[in-house]
Amino acid sequence: MAKRGMMDRDMSVEEHLGELRRRIIWVLATFVIMLALGLWLAKGAFDYLQSIPPAADLPLHAFSPWSGVRVYMQFGFILAAAGTMPVVLYQVWAFFKEGLLEREREATIRYIPLSILLFLVGLAFAYFVVFKMALYFTTTVNRKMMLEETYGITEYFSFMLNILLPVSLLFELPVVIMFLTRLRIVTPRRLQRMRKYAYFALVFIGTVITPPDLISDLIVAIPLIVLYEISVFLSGAVDRKIRASEARGSLAR
Repeated sequence: MAKRGMMDRDMSVEEHLGELRRRIIWVLATFVIMLALGLWLAKGAFDYLQSIPPAADLPLHAFSPWSGVRVYMQFGFILAAAGTMPVVLYQVWAFFKEGLLEREREATIRYIPLSILLFLVGLAFAYFVVFKMALYFTTTVNRKMMLEETYGITEYFSFMLNILLPVSLLFELPVVIMFLTRLRIVTPRRLQRMRKYAYFALVFIGTVITPPDLISDLIVAIPLIVLYEISVFLSGAVDRKIRASEARGSLAR
């Protein structure tokens, strides 16, 4: 039977807080380094997004002296957050790993590459589908109302980021559910009982971040519901592996 680590003993509250503080310091130090790198890369990222549709077809304006600075800093912080995310995930795993068996530690650390992949898939879906669909809808409404479109860079990129970040984070749902299942915080049965509430929440989120029409809502809500069902399936697979492992351990004793 797999043995737990040498720190398997009960830790005091002070020791837990000390470990948590150390891990937060690591995350903050990484973020500072990534922020410097993000600010260096921000201009290139901005130029790229401005050179491709839909921004390439829109004249963008600065409505205040701080518009360019604000957008520049937004890009720097977002790039820093993206670069820090793997470290955050590792530190979360490291904080909880002492409560896991050795094989469980090996299994859960594999979630980190998967979480990064899902984030990138969510980012692509958010930009190429949701954001473009939302911009097309708002532009169509403006033109039907005979309004002259004059976009500020702050308003344009804030509108874009307010869509990209929530959708990208929602694509992390399968990894979060698998990790929580490993920690025995959630179970497949509990997820199944929560299905109707989860559907309602996901449809509500899809409605909030998309234009107010049924087609747009469905285009976003359906993938989110599919992600939830994938999460339930993966939670069941993880739960079965845990039970099988426990059964083998009981036989070994």
